[in-house]
Amino acid sequence: MLKYLVIAASGLALTACANNSAVQGAGLGAAAGAAAGAVIGNNVGSGDATTGALIGGAIGAAGGAYAGCQRDGGCGFNQNNPNQSQLVYDQATGRYYYTDLRTGDTYWENGTPRTRYRPR
Repeated sequence: MLKYLVIAASGLALTACANNSAVQGAGLGAAAGAAAGAVIGNNVGSGDATTGALIGGAIGAAGGAYAGCQRDGGCGFNQNNPNQSQLVYDQATGRYYYTDLRTGDTYWENGTPRTRYRPR
């Protein structure tokens, strides 16, 4: 049981490095879901904490990522999101991207990361 709590805690620690709400939400959700799933899995049915942790972590990650996206105004481009620039066309790839005005990171129109801003 202790090893599952250590795994969940390490997931929480990794989210501190992320500045994208969807990534933070996924990490927090996975950690909380894995911990809850391990406890429930250990106490219900055949007593399999590993399966419970895996299922809980997956459900928690998906829910946390969705909640993080909603907090930022939605995953992908949303013209009503004040934290996003207008779409810019990248001729090299033939795709559109936008900039997160809070962090300087750029994302493809569908919300997948394009670049990370690294101050010098």
